[in-house]
Amino acid sequence: MDGRVAIVTGAGSGIGESTARLLAERGLAVALVGRRRSRLDEVVADVAATGGRALAVTADLAHRDAPRAIVEQVLAELGHVDVIVNNAASFRLKTVEEFTLDDFDDHVAVNVRAAYFLVQAALPSLRASEGAVVVNVSSAAAVMYRRGQTVYGLTKAALEHLTMNMAAELAPDRIRVACVRPGPVATEIHTAVADPEARLRELGSLVPLGRVGEPVEIARWIGHLVDREAGWVTGSVLTIDGGRILGPPGA
Repeated sequence: MDGRVAIVTGAGSGIGESTARLLAERGLAVALVGRRRSRLDEVVADVAATGGRALAVTADLAHRDAPRAIVEQVLAELGHVDVIVNNAASFRLKTVEEFTLDDFDDHVAVNVRAAYFLVQAALPSLRASEGAVVVNVSSAAAVMYRRGQTVYGLTKAALEHLTMNMAAELAPDRIRVACVRPGPVATEIHTAVADPEARLRELGSLVPLGRVGEPVEIARWIGHLVDREAGWVTGSVLTIDGGRILGPPGA
């Protein structure tokens, strides 16, 4: 049993859910953060049924006070915070002329501001931990430049910069900060369309290895970074994308 407590945002589905389940299997107590309470409760029940310990925390990370409220609830119910996985994301495909101020602010609030202030709120507990780790979930969009992704891409690029700068600043406190950069993964972000299978095939055709990723494949790498045996890794951004950022097959 690991004994640490992890906060995983966006834990009701996709990469966040897979990560929460994996960390719970490894003995961490996991606080699952999301907006859909019913889905969080399902995952918490599954974790409990297999002997794990989990807590559902309903929150909308677009709200300014959400990070502090999340940490306060986790500290009150689980005692401490040792690991944070900033996975929740706002994602809208719109052209430059279509984006509104509200769209822009929502992306920045969820994808960057919430991650920053969740760590800030947890700092006293992280500093007291013997295995403190923050893992941010970026996207291949951070280093690719495509129509419709000006705002999503810039927030993910900001998250990668935040990862490296925060890693440098918090290293004296023995708090590691790292990042994973997934390519297209079979999550609700991509499957909430009329024909999800066709959409996934289309995305997979753009990947040199010929398919989209599965959430658990990203979760495993997050698990590697959280593991105490990765204790000399900080400030790293790991690309896990089937080769997507290399360009489409045959490019």
